[in-house]
Amino acid sequence: MKLLYGVQGTGNGHIARARIMAAALAQRDDIDVDFVFTGRDPEKYFDMDVFGDYRTFSGLSFITKHGRVDQWQTVKQANVTALFRDIRQFDTSKYDLMVNDFEPVTAWAARRQKLPSISISHQASFSYDVPKSGDTILDKLLMRTFAPTDVQLGVHWYHFGHPIVPPFVADKPATVASNQHVLVYLPFEDVNDVQQMLEPLSDQQFQCFHPEIKEARDCGHIQWHPTSKVHFQKALQHCSGVIANGGFELSSEALHLGKKLLIKPLHGQFEQLSNVLTLNQLDLCQTLFQLDTDIVEEWLESPDIERIEFPDDPTPLIDWLKKGDLHDTKTLCETLWKHVKYGDKTRSRLLSLAI
Repeated sequence: MKLLYGVQGTGNGHIARARIMAAALAQRDDIDVDFVFTGRDPEKYFDMDVFGDYRTFSGLSFITKHGRVDQWQTVKQANVTALFRDIRQFDTSKYDLMVNDFEPVTAWAARRQKLPSISISHQASFSYDVPKSGDTILDKLLMRTFAPTDVQLGVHWYHFGHPIVPPFVADKPATVASNQHVLVYLPFEDVNDVQQMLEPLSDQQFQCFHPEIKEARDCGHIQWHPTSKVHFQKALQHCSGVIANGGFELSSEALHLGKKLLIKPLHGQFEQLSNVLTLNQLDLCQTLFQLDTDIVEEWLESPDIERIEFPDDPTPLIDWLKKGDLHDTKTLCETLWKHVKYGDKTRSRLLSLAI
């Protein structure tokens, strides 16, 4: 089987999810896969060895400023001419199937050339009746047309009775976690604004990762680090909690490791607002709508959350893709959700919310 795998490269969450799939696919001799990434400058990808000879295109990306989507700059900087050219010129003839994680070039190329396609993404879950917040008519149109595929298989923290699978999380909780620092990952915020928010909290150690940081630097109780998969995962395993934007993948990793969450959703991004809504409904996070020292200080004193154990092996999903009956999602979903373990409080919360 020859597989084309398109991945949205704007955020690290899509890439993290693809890494788990890539590692599992590399163990197979019955499936050959080519990865395509768009939405980020080629030199800004990091720790990409697992993807082999991957390709990159400009695609489309969302421009952010001070923690919110800048719609005007997003439209202004969109190179639509290059996008259409890449879609027209992309040859899908050697592939049997296209798997897509919210990536427009491979999605539209597959549609034009009638290559069977499936979305396996968090965005695909919003095709169904799941908790949503802040979605506009434009958001609904974008979700349908940005990266269209024949089949939508969502990824979420609960299935809500729809074709949705749980996230795969490869990392295991540390045997003895130090829990001495808080992990901070707010890539859409200004570094100086984050520093100013955390500066008064001198009794707490913070490990901050940010794409604008090029070399590690020590600012007393605040340490700044460039983005790095290895260093980030180590900091995540040994932290006492996570302050982050509302991206799906990092929240999933934190839940899997039992790390409490303080989430600042990206303003103007309904996916992140919806993620916060779901986490709040399950009492699994607190919310930070603006950079506020007092809220962080209050959160630091809050109790830990219940861990949710997610599966780490995507082999059942890969076997299902190889089988080829993409519309038969029921058996796959039932198989994967059996590997999810909720705490008693979270399970009761799901029942009380009738979801």
